[in-house]
This record gives sequence, C-alpha cells and structure tokens, in this order.
Amino acid sequence: MSVQKVVLITGAGSGIGLAAARLYAERGYGVVAVDRDAERLAGLGGVATLAGDVADDATNAAAVELAQERFGRLDAAVLNAGIGGAGPLESDGALERFARILAVNVGGVASGVRAVVPAMRAVGGGAIVATSSVSGLRGDAHTWAYNASKAAIVNLVRGLAVDYASEGIRINAIAPGGTVTAMTAAQVADPWLGPAIAARIPMGRWSEPREQAEVVWFLTSSAASYVTGVTVPVDGGLSADNAILPARR
Repeated sequence: MSVQKVVLITGAGSGIGLAAARLYAERGYGVVAVDRDAERLAGLGGVATLAGDVADDATNAAAVELAQERFGRLDAAVLNAGIGGAGPLESDGALERFARILAVNVGGVASGVRAVVPAMRAVGGGAIVATSSVSGLRGDAHTWAYNASKAAIVNLVRGLAVDYASEGIRINAIAPGGTVTAMTAAQVADPWLGPAIAARIPMGRWSEPREQAEVVWFLTSSAASYVTGVTVPVDGGLSADNAILPARR
C-alpha cells in the first residue's frame, strides 16, 4: 500500500493512542497500531495492527517490520503505551509492581526509540513523541510509581533528542493533564473525585483524548520542524497554577 507518510502508535487501543490512530488515519497517514489488547485493536479499521507488550523489544521490532512490510517506510512514532498502579510503597509487592511500571512506561519508550530510529534514518529523518504526564512534572498523592516513571520520560526525551538531532530525528513528549481515558474512567465517574479534579484545572474540565492527539500531531508535523527535546504540558493550565489562591470561575 502506498501512502505519503507512516506513523507507528503504541497504546493505540484506547484513550490518547486510539484518538491519535484515528486522527493520523483521517489525515492520510499509514498507521501501525500496537496494543496489548487485541480486541481493542479489532475496532480500528484501515490500519495495520499488532498485539504485543512494548516492554518486550521483540514487539517494538515487529511493529517496525510491519510498517516496512505494509507501507514501505516509517516517518513518525507515538510512544504512548503506559500503565499505572503499584500501591503504597511499603505494601507487599510494591517494588515488583514498580519495576513493571518502569519497564512499560520508560523501558517501552527507550525500546521503541531504538526500534524506530533505523527506519527513520533510512528516510532521512523523522519525529517521535512520547507520552509523559503532568504527574511527571509534580508529585501526586498515592501515585509515586507513576510519577517516577513519567518524570523519567521527560529527561529520557531530552537526552535522546540531543543524541539524534544531527540525524534529523526529533524527539519530544506531551504531558497530559486530566484526560478521559480507560485509565482514568473510575476517577471521572466518581461523584466527588471527578468534579474535584476538574475544579483544580484552571480551564475547569477534563481533556478529551482528541485534544491530546492534536498536539501530538503538531509535534510530528513540519510545523514543529525546529522543536526537539521538549515536553509540552497539555493540561488546561494545571501545571501553570500554584493552587495557593483559588481561581475565579
């Protein structure tokens, strides 16, 4: 199949990844969608799909191979797959769960970059966007493991961006704020917590996944041709607010 440009998206079965897969497909990209959940991927029409765990180097290598076989090139990658969890630091199994979170959220990005770079080098450059979080810019109660993993992405992106800039490969990240996804569904639905989180956001509402995907699109587009090594908060003003004084609504 001949297309103008091709993108690989991980965590494409739901949330921001799903929104990104649909957006890129709408705009004429060839899309390779990767997710652990094969059933979620089944709902994506017109794209190449691969079920697998991004913490496994073989999955990332297979995704690039699929892009080459199906479309003949790879121009962009959205390394979005991530998980939460861990529980209190002193709880049984917390460090084991932490290791798994790091393997997926950080290791999956590093492995993904390593897999896609040769294919991008072959077409003269490319653009990579990883998904961090506002939780990687500040601390949150009860989510120390997730905080640590998302903070690691911020500096991983900086370091790798410097390493690959001379080859025309740009590497950036987004830091979503409260976004309506499968991971946050319980929080959004909670009659106290959902509105309480929205009230902390200066714009006064949760983000939709498509709003995050649009910023990802920008970062992989020619409009961002001189942007690399940055993490862009897409959070309705949350990270800009010290929250000392209440915002007027």
